[in-house]
Amino acid sequence: MSLSAPRIAVVDDDTLVRASLGGLIRSLGLRVSLFASGPALLKQDLARFDCVITDVQMPAMSGLALQEALNARAPGLAVVILTAFSDSDLRARAMAAGARAVLEKPCNPEELMTLLESIVG
Repeated sequence: MSLSAPRIAVVDDDTLVRASLGGLIRSLGLRVSLFASGPALLKQDLARFDCVITDVQMPAMSGLALQEALNARAPGLAVVILTAFSDSDLRARAMAAGARAVLEKPCNPEELMTLLESIVG
């Protein structure tokens, strides 16, 4: 993996989900940084990241609130929303706010790989 490989940020309060997504993303030859909360990601230099994958349901800050903060601080940064509780209202809100996709947990690894390749290709 080269230092020029795209870097993906994964934000999820579930340790196992973070670890499995991290492993999948690394297997694609991409760099990944893992965060347990939105506030932890927002402390970083957001310019380092090419894409953020975030869960919706998190205690410190929801994924939709994180998306809003990212839109304000890093316009154009690709955001992918993951949720175990998908509904049409959530999907519509996320997509209207600029999400590249809303994927249901557990997400299909091949679908996520295809999506990431289209984003950071």
